[in-house]
Amino acid sequence: MADVNEDDNHMQVEEDPEEDDDDVEEIDEEELIDIDTELASAHDESVELVAPPERSGHVAVSDGNCMYIWGGYKNAQATGFYDFYLPRNEIWIYNMESRLWKKRTTEGDVPQSMSGSCAVCVDGVLYLFGGHHARGNTNRLYRLPLRSTDTLHWEKMKELKGMPPTSKDKLGCWVYKNKLVFFGGYGYVPQGTHLGMFEYDVTSFWANNAPRGWNNHVHVLDLETCAWSQPVTKGSPPSPRAAHACATVGNRGFVFGGRYRESRLNDLFSINMDTWEWTEMIVPHQGPVGRSWHSLNPASPDHLFLFGGFTTDKQPLSDGWLYCISRNEWKPFKHNNAEKPRLWHTACSSEEGEVFVFGGCANNLLSHQRAAHSNEILIFAVQPKSLGRLCMETAIHFKEILSGSWECLPKHLLRSISQRVGSNNTSGS
Repeated sequence: MADVNEDDNHMQVEEDPEEDDDDVEEIDEEELIDIDTELASAHDESVELVAPPERSGHVAVSDGNCMYIWGGYKNAQATGFYDFYLPRNEIWIYNMESRLWKKRTTEGDVPQSMSGSCAVCVDGVLYLFGGHHARGNTNRLYRLPLRSTDTLHWEKMKELKGMPPTSKDKLGCWVYKNKLVFFGGYGYVPQGTHLGMFEYDVTSFWANNAPRGWNNHVHVLDLETCAWSQPVTKGSPPSPRAAHACATVGNRGFVFGGRYRESRLNDLFSINMDTWEWTEMIVPHQGPVGRSWHSLNPASPDHLFLFGGFTTDKQPLSDGWLYCISRNEWKPFKHNNAEKPRLWHTACSSEEGEVFVFGGCANNLLSHQRAAHSNEILIFAVQPKSLGRLCMETAIHFKEILSGSWECLPKHLLRSISQRVGSNNTSGS
């Protein structure tokens, strides 16, 4: 079953008390096969899905025009559990231009089925760190080259130097100069010396497992040297937190909100990844309410787009906000998805100035009612459309008049138009 809280662990099973470094998640291979067999039996594989199953707590990255989805969990009352992890060997690919889904099966050092992991894409390679599986948290790191025309092959990154982050989930990451910079999260107490703060979650002591807590640690993985390090930061750092959202703009990493103790925060910080200096962005006017399990994406070199989340009062959110970096100003963003709240979803930015939100939950994930997990795509046009996109949409809109002249178009434009016209999977667009 999935660890659905931002921090406590009241719905998980069989946690290992210690899972740092090389000792994490040593599970018998037969047990892994049994787990996957159970997951596969939960859906009818004879029916070819045109879209991935509904889910929350998954990861998503973008590469070119494609968004890649892995992991998470969904309801599965038929198996005797309230929820269960999705199959670990599946990657779902959404083409943000044609609006079509495709599923690919992966091989190699396939990670365990998890929720709350952290994923980024660098030069066509997906990097997956941390998360929560059936026996607790992990701090293992995996890589998956996405551009292979053969079977996608996972690789567990074993020969890493330095001290890795602690085993945790619901953390954030920035990418800068071929480095992965991880921040915060919720997990086990650090073993060894880690720069930054760790605070126990007192409610986790009552669970039948190792106590956990929040942290504000910054760990850097250099992809060229394959070495972990911790920078000595300057300024006043954010408080420890989990289920926050991170975005990179230039040399600055931004983090908004997250859960700390009993509060869901609405503070905004940035860190200069050249000098490692923290700055709190004190916004003079009213902005978004405090939240966790939201998304934050670059919308331009000067803007961030915030969507959804979960309030301190445990209300799911559907509001959108644009933050202007140069003006230090939040503005509400009007959109057509106001009746579709989402939390613990994912969001990816396209090359056409759109943000694609996938999955997540539409109601209170922590209540005892059945979770309203989604597999819908919500699309937000956060920047004006390019001239090329406007021309293509006009050609499609007037296809009955113009289709006779389409053959005169360059092949790549003709292919794009044909894909869009042939798409029958535009839910949420």
